[in-house]
Amino acid sequence: MPVDLAAQVLEGIPRAAARLISWLEDDDPRGYECMAKLYPHTGRAYVIGITGSPGAGKSTLTDKLARVIRRSGLKIGIIAVDPSSPFTGGALLGDRVRMSELSNDPEIYIRSMATRGFLGGMSKATGDVVKVLDAFGKDIIIIETVGVGQDEIDIIGIADTTCLVLVPGLGDAIQSMKAGIMEIADVFVVNKADKQGADQLCNEVCSRLEIDAHIKHSSWSAPVNKAVAVEDIGVDELWLSIEAHRKYLLDSGMFSEKRRERTRTETLRMIHGELFRIIREQLEQDGRLDTAVEELMERKRDPYTLMREIISEWLSISKPKKEAS
Repeated sequence: MPVDLAAQVLEGIPRAAARLISWLEDDDPRGYECMAKLYPHTGRAYVIGITGSPGAGKSTLTDKLARVIRRSGLKIGIIAVDPSSPFTGGALLGDRVRMSELSNDPEIYIRSMATRGFLGGMSKATGDVVKVLDAFGKDIIIIETVGVGQDEIDIIGIADTTCLVLVPGLGDAIQSMKAGIMEIADVFVVNKADKQGADQLCNEVCSRLEIDAHIKHSSWSAPVNKAVAVEDIGVDELWLSIEAHRKYLLDSGMFSEKRRERTRTETLRMIHGELFRIIREQLEQDGRLDTAVEELMERKRDPYTLMREIISEWLSISKPKKEAS
């Protein structure tokens, strides 16, 4: 009798969660069958995103924040995303090594994931892994992204609260004056605040937030926290800021609004991905793709007309036939 992996995940069996996540990373169809069973049991966990520049101390901050949250008795899932090699596709997955002490706590589940070439600071399967850990019984899920730049902001599509980690001396003083990643943060953290330039960075971020407040007219003012994560300084205050943002979302009704928009975006993304997979496989199987590429290279066809022809063909195939009267 085949093992019901979804049932085991709901029972809280770590090995089942690990296997299911591996299936999702590998695009194994068995994974999506399990997710269909798990979906009714998701939506309860609160998701925190930790993002920022490489070298900002995100892993250390995630480690210390998890320890603070555990004191509240909450169960935690951590997704640590590491960059993949563009040549081998492999990843060091060093974040799990740095958080090795946390793995001794049975109520903390850590999963390292490789981006596998997926842009935006996360892995393609990150959203699904969040659902697995949600159904697995975790109250708080922390996503630590790859070190990102100004426009790699996919974390806002998953996290309820996004924390942007900045540090003095890595060019963040200049970054703080620019658009892009600065606009996604619900909470700012100036880590390594014992270093020279920390106060200046805090002031620049606060000034930027004041300017944005006049433009956006948002009722939430993102706090700017100082921290020295390696010494456990400022981490409790960070957790209080996250809890304050969570309360704001719930009281203002923004929580449901954000979740609804996330569900809409995710549904469209899944439809897009599956349609693309089906059409690509068909074009590759019958050799039409290679033929089309050769025609395009020789400038006998143009990609715009070709695209419309393929879409029109698939729409006519999928259109339900009218019954004969």
